[in-house]
Amino acid sequence: MTHLADLSAHELARRIRAGEVTAVQALEAALERIQAVDGAPGRLGGDRNEGSDKVHAFVTLTEARARAQAEAVDAQLARGEDPGPLGGVPYTAKDIFTVKDVISTAASRILSNFKPPYTATVVERMEAAGAVMLGKVNLDEFTYGSSNESSAYQPSTRNPWDPSRVPGGSSGGSAAAVAAGEGAISLGTDTGGSIRQPASFCGVVGLKPTYGRVSRYGLIAFGSSLDCPGPVTRNVRDAALTMNAIAGPDRRDSTAATAPVPDYTAGLDGGVQGLRIGLSPDYDKLTFFNHDSGKMESRQMPEEISKAVLDAAEALAKQGAEIVEGVPMAHTRYGIPCYTVISRVEAASNLHRYDGVKFGYRSAAKAKDLRELYRRSRSEGFGQEPKLRILMGMYVSAAQYSEQYYRRALQVRSLIRDDFDAAFDAKGAYKLDALLTATTPTTAFGMASMYGDSVLMQFADQLTVTANHAGVPALSLPGGLSAERLPIGIQLIGPDFSEAALLRIAQSYETATADAAWRVERPAVLAGA
Repeated sequence: MTHLADLSAHELARRIRAGEVTAVQALEAALERIQAVDGAPGRLGGDRNEGSDKVHAFVTLTEARARAQAEAVDAQLARGEDPGPLGGVPYTAKDIFTVKDVISTAASRILSNFKPPYTATVVERMEAAGAVMLGKVNLDEFTYGSSNESSAYQPSTRNPWDPSRVPGGSSGGSAAAVAAGEGAISLGTDTGGSIRQPASFCGVVGLKPTYGRVSRYGLIAFGSSLDCPGPVTRNVRDAALTMNAIAGPDRRDSTAATAPVPDYTAGLDGGVQGLRIGLSPDYDKLTFFNHDSGKMESRQMPEEISKAVLDAAEALAKQGAEIVEGVPMAHTRYGIPCYTVISRVEAASNLHRYDGVKFGYRSAAKAKDLRELYRRSRSEGFGQEPKLRILMGMYVSAAQYSEQYYRRALQVRSLIRDDFDAAFDAKGAYKLDALLTATTPTTAFGMASMYGDSVLMQFADQLTVTANHAGVPALSLPGGLSAERLPIGIQLIGPDFSEAALLRIAQSYETATADAAWRVERPAVLAGA
């Protein structure tokens, strides 16, 4: 019999609504799983190597709050009321979203004592849909990283498939929690691939919506023109169900889109007959920085990852999709350099608000004036990654350098957007409904194998970051396992507000590969669970 913690969100919600299980029982199953696989939650001053066989997804477990929510769902059902489409489903939130009166750290010392006076819109909407929040999960500090290792709260999260490897980042806690059955859904954020890259590494589904499709209100900002909240789930239908709950306009977020929100579950089983899905050679070439030569080098995608993409294309073709090869995306290779400049300028601007005066960490050292208080509080409160981003962001946006770096990066960003517009143009040469690529150039890498090398680590996002530049939606879903039995992710990218189409394509692929041998394999931490 399937453990309740391993059920999909839609199946668990159905059983709770039907009275087959209670919301409290679903919560107890999730807490039991957390107790079995998670180990000590991340904490300031924690040992990075503690519990090396555990997941360590959590920073804060909100058990009392969750129990009250689950009991409320059961009470609603007892009265014959509808608790909502996610009634009783346990979920987690990346600790970058504010939750009123719950410590919200952004995985940084500087917010270690911050209890927000308000709740993020996405959290409000999840709970309005009846979902039960288990707690806040770990991330790279202020979302700055691709491995989850830069968190000030140690031990940092480990990959459930192989705890000696990273879960990806920055939404590594979200992806690891979902993969390990610690909640059926997690809310993550994606600035350059931070939902999709860890989803790929942990073998789950991760969706970056169109910029503005989901409100950013209550999201502790990194790059304000790039950040996108979105769902991490174990299957495509759960991602669609979550999007139904969280998408839509928000008067508290001026960047939230007002375009009508469809029912993302309605057309999931509509198939892919007649859809045009593109393959680009520019997504099969990898760019890396060679420290020995000091130059950028190009390499071909690892064969097993390229094969997963081609196998996915073949599976979709058998379902009726038309595969269009040779789609040029000429500016893909500039995605990381462009992102490096733009994101750091925006990060430096956003981090300016943390000064040790209004909220957050304040240095205990005696300061002679306000400027010294700012300096000490920031020096002690920020970790290495935020400091590096502040320094670079200030440098490239300085008057004497902004034309050379920042303005040029903005121009290149426009060219990346032009590539997507040309590919998706209904009157153009390719007329694509979606682009199919790998999500990441490698499978999950080892703990500490890249940490501290910001340049090298950032290239883990080279296949995902272009969607953030263009603002278009992109989805990562499991595409198989490597020879080392590690998840391989494939990515679908579509035009603005095409989340429903991407989910339909992903559902078609998921259905077509339902009997694949790799589908029955489970993360190592669940052995015997």
